[in-house]
Amino acid sequence: MQDTRCRNSVPMASQEKNVAVNNSPEVTLSGFGDETTRDKTFREQLAVFAGLGLTHMGIRFLDVGHGVVNAMQLEGDDLRHVVERLREYDMQVSSLASPLGKTRLHDREDGSANRFVPMPQYLNRDVPKACQLCQTLGTRFLRAFTFYPPRGSSPLEHLSEVVDRLGAMADICQREGITLGLEVEANLTGSNGLRLAEIHRRLNHDAVVLVFDAGNLAVQGYSPQEVFEHYLAVREGLGWLHIKDYQAPVGQVVKDHVDEEALNAFVPVGMGGGAHREIFADLRVSLPALDLKCRRRGAPGLVLELEPHLRGGGQFGGYSGPDGFGVGLRHLLTLLDESRIAYRCRTWKDIRPEADNSRQ
Repeated sequence: MQDTRCRNSVPMASQEKNVAVNNSPEVTLSGFGDETTRDKTFREQLAVFAGLGLTHMGIRFLDVGHGVVNAMQLEGDDLRHVVERLREYDMQVSSLASPLGKTRLHDREDGSANRFVPMPQYLNRDVPKACQLCQTLGTRFLRAFTFYPPRGSSPLEHLSEVVDRLGAMADICQREGITLGLEVEANLTGSNGLRLAEIHRRLNHDAVVLVFDAGNLAVQGYSPQEVFEHYLAVREGLGWLHIKDYQAPVGQVVKDHVDEEALNAFVPVGMGGGAHREIFADLRVSLPALDLKCRRRGAPGLVLELEPHLRGGGQFGGYSGPDGFGVGLRHLLTLLDESRIAYRCRTWKDIRPEADNSRQ
């Protein structure tokens, strides 16, 4: 049976040769901490991640003692508490997973429950606050979305307006040294890789990268071949990846609208229709250039944020539990090993930096 514990995917004896000869850097492993605990307690999120050997975390929903909030609501003592706990567990923040742009494009009812946020509020309050939070939390990466077009209309009709809005948001991020990552997700204007790539092309903005999530395409009924084609479309603008997978029911076809709360067939990465083996095979070749681009934007390299949803997921998050998240991580590591993509988890040297590891 293959050993899927956290370790370097290339044996230590050959790792230096792999990096030097093949110029193959490590990916950075991360994930959404709120997937690990049903009540979202932040200390429990940190404990699970540290126990699994992870050194980075994407922050989304958390409870620091006053109920569950989105990270965008952190301020004052609660924000200081989060920073202190991150330091206590030696955890770095890979991204702030904000809900920016996950709102209706227009202020008119369309039969959905999506809320509307006026652009002046985004530009004068929400985006500046998100940038400040990123700086305080020690990350340069801010996750956002591409707005919900009016239900029943074609997203193509709204691309210009979406680009204008995102461009104004990206200008603020650029001034603050923050990179805005636009995620592909069902029902949004950028619901697939082709449209997201077109948005990125029209934006042509240094502060904007794309966040690819193969599972978010599989839930829409795209075939593995189509998912891979959409990955190739966003690859030039890629900033980081979310890792989840979905096994679509037999006979499901691509729909204009996906009922995200009804999705119930999430599976560990590599077991669904997300074409992750094909994506990782390509990623290994593309990794040196992607790693350099990400580091220039202030990231530790190319980040893979695990978001398994193994016990269920919906429009604003999912749940795997500590055991489910561990299962999801081990499947990811197995796939990275098969693809010969290097990664790193905590080691004895992290626990005892002063220890002499040469005798081990």
